[in-house]
Amino acid sequence: MTISMRSLTGRRPFLTAALAIVALAGLVAGAITAEPRAKDLFGAKKLPAVAAAQSFGFYSKGCFTGGVAIPMDGQNWEVMRPSRNRRWGHPTMIALIEKLSRDAAADGWPGLLIGDISQPRGGPMLTGHASHQIGLDADIWLTPMPDRKLTTQERENISATLMVDDKTHLVKDRLWKPIHTKLLKRAASYPEVERILVNPGIKKKLCDTVTGDRTWLRKIRPFWGHDYHFHIRIGCQPGSPNCKGQEATPDDDGCGKPLAWWFTEEPWRPNKNPDAPKARDLMTMANLPKQCQFVLDQPDADSAEAVTYRGGGVPIAARAPEPDAPPPIAGNAGGLPGAANAFTATPEIGIPLPRRRPPANVGQ
Repeated sequence: MTISMRSLTGRRPFLTAALAIVALAGLVAGAITAEPRAKDLFGAKKLPAVAAAQSFGFYSKGCFTGGVAIPMDGQNWEVMRPSRNRRWGHPTMIALIEKLSRDAAADGWPGLLIGDISQPRGGPMLTGHASHQIGLDADIWLTPMPDRKLTTQERENISATLMVDDKTHLVKDRLWKPIHTKLLKRAASYPEVERILVNPGIKKKLCDTVTGDRTWLRKIRPFWGHDYHFHIRIGCQPGSPNCKGQEATPDDDGCGKPLAWWFTEEPWRPNKNPDAPKARDLMTMANLPKQCQFVLDQPDADSAEAVTYRGGGVPIAARAPEPDAPPPIAGNAGGLPGAANAFTATPEIGIPLPRRRPPANVGQ
């Protein structure tokens, strides 16, 4: 096939314009690709932001400030998978876990094995959950704490007990004990708790066996996974006007048609596109609330120890922000006071104001 030079010459402006468009598209694509992922930015933060405790955005798209850590060990709990650095949460969440550990022990539960709560500043996680981003979610294993202290290696590698048969989607009766029901009922009893996610098989076991007061069952919500742990979610806390809550759970016990759907074929059909990237793998800062950039830019606490929650409701105080800390974001109704302490009052759970760390020679 012969092409005349005249025809090429006549089309040159169009070819030049087309090439320019292709080059521009490449630059735009490159810029998008080069934008850092939010999960990498938040996953790199080892300590919480020193500011008033506030949650921004939704459970699966947000961040938070003023986070505190639950200690690795308590009288009635142990933290699992410590290398993930996910033992952080809103002070109300951490206080509630500590309270649950005490109340559950009084009920006969040997102690809590605590799974993921949140990263120090929340945000999308490097792996795993879609939620747990605003400090108001926590996973508790359905395996009781052993009667000895686990080693670090055991905490990293020991497997939880799977309570549900993955073929029938029903609870393994030889594993489920009345104390499991009592633990979930206790967790659901707190007004701060809005919902508890469990495997559908666990929800069915409760529906089939709970007698007497069943009002608490409305908080127990079936969801995929959750066959070795339950997921506590508390509501948006006072002082977090930019936190987006969920719709309230229905008033009934949730044991009717919505539960029956989980025991049809539909919920368990294979994913048509299993290789599709997860939302957390695509999120950039532009996908998160605007306050989350401010959260990333806030100064670190002095150390993890300085912002670790202590039993009895008295945490150790975090350091104050630097004098030249950035001001609150304009238009943020809640604001982030530059001189606020990391521990703000939460009347519903009674967390007292923090005390300063005593001098090194005091109490030695």
